[in-house]
Amino acid sequence: MKKRIGSYPRVRIEGGGRAVVSQAGGVLLVGTVRKAGLDTAISAALTPWRKARAVCDPGKVLLDVALAVALGGDCLADIAMLRCEPALFCPVASDSTVSRFIGTLAASGEAPLQAIRAARSEARQRVWVLAGENAPYADGQVTVDLDGVLVIAHSDKEAAATTWKKTYGHHPLTAFVDHGPGGTGEPVAALLRSGNAGSNTAADHVTTAQLALARLPKKYRCGRQTRIRTDSAGGTHDFVAWLAKRGRWLSCSVGMVITEAIHSHVLKIPASAWAPAVETDGEVRDGAWVAELTGDLLAGRPRGMRLIVRKERPYPGVQLRITDADGMRITCFATDTPDRPIAELELRQRLRARAEDRIRAARAAGLRDLPLHHTAQNKVWLEIVQIALDLLAWMPMLALTGQARLFEPRRLRFRLFSAAAQLVTTGRRRILRLARHWLWTYEVTGAFERLALLPNPG
Repeated sequence: MKKRIGSYPRVRIEGGGRAVVSQAGGVLLVGTVRKAGLDTAISAALTPWRKARAVCDPGKVLLDVALAVALGGDCLADIAMLRCEPALFCPVASDSTVSRFIGTLAASGEAPLQAIRAARSEARQRVWVLAGENAPYADGQVTVDLDGVLVIAHSDKEAAATTWKKTYGHHPLTAFVDHGPGGTGEPVAALLRSGNAGSNTAADHVTTAQLALARLPKKYRCGRQTRIRTDSAGGTHDFVAWLAKRGRWLSCSVGMVITEAIHSHVLKIPASAWAPAVETDGEVRDGAWVAELTGDLLAGRPRGMRLIVRKERPYPGVQLRITDADGMRITCFATDTPDRPIAELELRQRLRARAEDRIRAARAAGLRDLPLHHTAQNKVWLEIVQIALDLLAWMPMLALTGQARLFEPRRLRFRLFSAAAQLVTTGRRRILRLARHWLWTYEVTGAFERLALLPNPG
């Protein structure tokens, strides 16, 4: 006799359950906060904004909002998710306290933002040391990707304007440290701009780069160990000249707009000068070739700058531009890296597309919308989003292995953070018992054990 697989079972729902914890996987984020020393750093940084006789610690309030965002929240009120689980997150401030605190920070100008950024920088330096071979600088160089993101506004908010895509909202400029093919990435800067801000404004790129460099460990704030990578929006003479300024000497790889001069030189490149492009596994990239431009095109550019172009058969559905030649899609970028094969340099620039993955993760972690009305408040929100993204990048870097290190926020929530557990109290110990049948229980327990083995700060 065969048993048929039926429909969904009928269950009865009742309230009043005890010793059951939802979002039990969130303990991984709490553990990351402790091991990074982020809780003590932010609490110390925000001490000037703690009111006399205040019960709630300002650093704890800010971190609670960031944890709620990391777990899937998209507004201040979503901190209620943590308030429901005091066994995991301790007592949490009320909605009115959180709202007043954000208003206090917003009214204080840039000072609290600088304090929060300094605390994040202190924690980042510790996390990178703990990460060891998984740290972004393990190969001797740190890559910072600059890219803009459009944030749609669904109501009339301060500084919202029509964007270049004919939508309405804001146009922040972000900077992410690339963790390479074995990891994700973490934010180091975000500059809030109005929706009509230009994509290739050199002054904004300089400001964002300065904010990003200030958040890196001191060793990587200047010199060839740090590479700034952008698309064609950053390929302006002023920004490239700023990167190459004496005493700064940052390495760079920036996309360039195909001008008429570049287009005419591409048409003159002989067939023998084109080399096949390569994939990440070293194999030849089908239908793509690269070449280096020389001559008068380099006049007026910083010394040592190289111009490299790629031509590629367009994929189905793409619309060719007037600057494309012979039915081939043409792209160009500039770099100051000497003595490296141009195919390798072109692959490195092409991997800048990982910044789009970081932006997609940011949209899933509070950047889909700026929930507050005033610009000063949304600047604080942008810092909260960056803290949430820090935790979502640091936790896999410290505690996860294999493909799990590549999980983006939505997958982390679905597989790890959403795990339910039973809370058992024995003596003075509290134990979380995750469901044995949950497919990712051992992933969660293994990650927590790896965090536990790391040394505590101080």
